[in-house]
Amino acid sequence: MNDVNFECNPLAVIQKLQTDRRYRDARRAFYIEGIRNFIWAVDNHLKLSTIVYSEKLLIVPLARKLMRQARRDGVPCYAVSPEQFRQISKTEKASGIGAIVVQPWTKLSSVRADAGLCWIVLDTVRSSGNFGTLIRTSEAFGGAGFILMGQQIDPFSPDVVRASMGAVFRQAFVRTNEIALQKWTNQQNCTVIGASPQGTIDLHQLPPSRSTLLFLGEERQGLTPSQQTLCQQLVRIPMVGAADSLNLAIAGSVMLYELHRARLVAQCG
Repeated sequence: MNDVNFECNPLAVIQKLQTDRRYRDARRAFYIEGIRNFIWAVDNHLKLSTIVYSEKLLIVPLARKLMRQARRDGVPCYAVSPEQFRQISKTEKASGIGAIVVQPWTKLSSVRADAGLCWIVLDTVRSSGNFGTLIRTSEAFGGAGFILMGQQIDPFSPDVVRASMGAVFRQAFVRTNEIALQKWTNQQNCTVIGASPQGTIDLHQLPPSRSTLLFLGEERQGLTPSQQTLCQQLVRIPMVGAADSLNLAIAGSVMLYELHRARLVAQCG
């Protein structure tokens, strides 16, 4: 990761990380704010590049303790005034602590298909809020994480981090392409399920599998023909109303719950 030049203007660096996707990507870093996010990041062993805090605003003992520990471990900590902290705060009430965190990317070659409930494969996401909600649901039902095709999706944007409610710190993120994914799925001998209104079987008829990838297509166009060829099965969510589709967060959440339910049933015999 390129070092973030925090010394030059700490507030400007943080504001750029909050607003500029290319800046985040170039430095492989993102900014988190708030007591819960800070504690979750530490608890899940994310690498902190820099901590910024306001002595007057930061009143939670545990957060202060963790900050002191990070400082002893060599993490740079910068004190700012309450007014300066509020300049970079995006929350209703400034908590007094934030951190620049190294983006925790994982290599496809280092993960297993049978980790957790399943992996979710995505190519395009229209709504950051929907993506954050899906991350939260995946974590809730034991999903391993997300395999992202190409460069379009940013799991560390402020909107995604906010909507995930901390789940982004407990999911793995992999970036790859169709060729590499095809090779990996063959090596892992896993089942790739594609979600599609044109699916040949209903979701609740899907047999449970220990190694599952759930491929969710673009919210309006669905899975492309080449993406469909990566899937062994195309499944649909049965619906009785007039609606013929659901948004990414809802469709993904329904499918995750059904995979979780089916696995519990199989475990109970």
